[in-house]
Amino acid sequence: MTLPATIVFDLDGTLVDTGPDLTTALNHALVTLGREPVPEADVRDMVGSGALKLIERGLARTGGEARELTAAMMPLFLEYYAAHIADLSRPYPGVAAALDALLAAECRLAICTNKNERLARQLIEALGWAHRFSAILGGDSLPVRKPDPEHLLATIRAAGGEAHSAAFVGDTHFDTQAGHAAGVPTVAVRFGFSAESVDDLGADALIAHYDELIPALHALMEARAVA
Repeated sequence: MTLPATIVFDLDGTLVDTGPDLTTALNHALVTLGREPVPEADVRDMVGSGALKLIERGLARTGGEARELTAAMMPLFLEYYAAHIADLSRPYPGVAAALDALLAAECRLAICTNKNERLARQLIEALGWAHRFSAILGGDSLPVRKPDPEHLLATIRAAGGEAHSAAFVGDTHFDTQAGHAAGVPTVAVRFGFSAESVDDLGADALIAHYDELIPALHALMEARAVA
């Protein structure tokens, strides 16, 4: 059976449950500015578009967003989050074993995230994962970001791969839309941060645990060969 030569992963909500640390950082900034904290369940629905959108959504949820508040909140959030980036964030069950199995099969692995690249790399370093990934592109790495397909395609190229032999694993419509537009088959995880039903994302495959990833990737490549 054949695996994609390059597998690209989203980060937050796909490889790592970063919800607790993102919530703590967001609420630190909100409370500092006199706002009420936001429950973690609500923050999970706000993640996916990068720090600026998370802050705007947090302000909108707690009384209204304004340009001056957003500007004041950004450094509060970023400084706190950088200092606590892996306090409570944990890989999803089975992630490490799946990544190691893919590497053993000589697949290239990469990360395409709307998270700031510096923060993405800091999180990967904190988890001890730097050796696993050939490329990491964040939301500020290019003039565009997901769901723009160029963000995904540039990540594939940076890893030394090609789109025709790649797959993308994510958790939200940003990921499936980028994959579809890039012509790259997508796998969506059922345990991520999607605010909408994962069944409605239009992914080519769905998994509920990382034990299911490699069989799903095999099936995608077989389907592509037949097509």
